[in-house]
This record gives sequence, C-alpha cells and structure tokens, in this order.
Amino acid sequence: MLVVFLALGIIALATGSVHIGPERVFQALLDAVTGEHSLSSREYSIIFSVRLPRILFAGIVGASLSLGGVIFQALLRNPLADPYILGISGGSALGAIIGILIGAGSFYLGVPLLAFLGALATVFLVFAVSGGTRGPLLDNSLLLSGVVVNAFFSAAILFFLSTVNSMELHSITFWLMGDLSRASAREIGAAAFFLIAGFIFLYRQALKLNLIVQGEETARQLGVNVEFTRQWVLIITSLVTAVAVSLAGIIGFVGIMVPHMMRLIFGSDHRLLIPTSVLFGASFLVAADTIARVLLAPSELPVGVITALCGAPYFIFLLKRKAA
Repeated sequence: MLVVFLALGIIALATGSVHIGPERVFQALLDAVTGEHSLSSREYSIIFSVRLPRILFAGIVGASLSLGGVIFQALLRNPLADPYILGISGGSALGAIIGILIGAGSFYLGVPLLAFLGALATVFLVFAVSGGTRGPLLDNSLLLSGVVVNAFFSAAILFFLSTVNSMELHSITFWLMGDLSRASAREIGAAAFFLIAGFIFLYRQALKLNLIVQGEETARQLGVNVEFTRQWVLIITSLVTAVAVSLAGIIGFVGIMVPHMMRLIFGSDHRLLIPTSVLFGASFLVAADTIARVLLAPSELPVGVITALCGAPYFIFLLKRKAA
C-alpha cells in the first residue's frame, strides 16, 4: 500500500494542465536533496508549490476519512457506516456556510475553523440526543440520532442556499462537493497532526475492536470495557474526521469504499485493516483528485464528484457479489 501511494504520488506530480514528464519529476526530487538546479523555476514552482502540497493534503484527508470509516463500521457493526454517520458532514457544512455568508473567508482559516466548530458541536449534540452522556451507547440510538441531526442540518443548508447570491452559491456548492485547492503548509500540518495522533490511539485499540465486532458480550467476557472503549474511540474518530471535513469539504464514499476493499483483500483483522485502509485511502483520494484536476483542464472538478462517480458502481458491484 505504501508503494502504491508513492507511485500514485509520482504520477500525480507529473500530471496536470502543464505536462511535466516523470523523469523531470524525479530530477526535481533529486535536486531537492542535492541542492542542484536542473529544471526551470517554473517547473520547480509547479511541482513543489502547487502539486506536492495538494497531493500531501489529499493523502492526509483520504487517510483520515478511511480511518473513520473503518472505526465506525467496527463500532456500529454496520457495513454502510462511514465518517458522516454521526452527522459530522451536516454540522461541518452548516458551519462552513455560515462562515462564507458572514465573510469569514477573508480571515485565515476562518471558514475551516467554523466548519470544525460545527462538526464538533454536532458530535456532542448526537451524543446528548442518543443518551451517550448518561449511560452506555446503543448502536440504534446513535445511528438514529445521527440521521435526525443530519436531516435537520440538511434542511438548514437548503434554507441558506435558497437565500444567497450567485457568487456565494458558487463558493458554497464547491465546498459542499469537496475542495482540495486550499492546501497550505499550516492546514497540511494541522490535518497531519490529528491524523497521526488519532491513528496511534486507534491502532492501539485494534484487538479490542476485533472483539467488539464479534459481539459486545464476548468482548466483556474477555475483559474489554466496551462502554468506555466505544465512547473514547468514537470521540477520537469524530475529531479526526471533523478536522478533515472542515479543511477539505464534504468528500463522500471514501470512508465506505476503502474499508470494504481492504476487508475483501486483507480480511477483517483491524491490526492489518486499519493501516492498509489508511494508506489506500490516501492513494485513492490522490488518484481521484488528479483525475478531477485534469479531466476538464485547465478548469477542475470538485474531487467529491469523482469519488461519487466511483462510489455508485462500487455499491452495485457489492450488491451483485452478495446476491451471487
């Protein structure tokens, strides 16, 4: 999976509205190590200032969404669970829309910060509605709470969309479909920090997740504090996902497709499933973003359009496979 990610990264560096061959990309990377200057300043600028930050950002976001998908599917024991099952996408979208309407985009990280606060508020709201703050979390109550909260936020989003002008509508629509063009060093650093910290914590829970998937009663008998584990794992996973969504917008299907693919290839042991899903999620979103950049070059599509186009056929494949 790491080799796949590196290979796709090289391809993405060489692909764009301005063609730069793979050999020149390798030369630019070698020059970065040796300190030499074999390429033009324009090529260096395109590779290191435009494409490389976007590839890193896409990889981090894809890894975060895939990590969320693996964890939610395990804890909720629902194969269709994804990072947005708790309403995180709705809360983040509403926060971003409010930020765009009040002009927060003129401040650094203004819109992402409001989107993150919206996602964070949604997590605590869902926990409160489902009763998670008063006692054990139940799968059905958590799922239903997420659906209800998401429905409310969707109605609020439609209300705002019907009242904005054309310029604001374009910005909101592009954000709602996923936008990786705002990749900067600080955003990449923030997303990477939460991803690494979340991955370390969640990977340490892999054996407990294996037992919880087999059944909560079995997990309790083998010494797992199920309620404590579920609450903290859900909170950490929600935070990692909230950061990714607040910075990149709503990118659907990654958190559903990637864990399914890795489960088909590597099995359901979370000691292997978590790292492979993280790495392949990064690769998948880098590939999707590269397609989004070049399909209508020099214009570009929101990356969420590409992931949605991949998601629908994949679900048809899963249904056919299950029927067979």
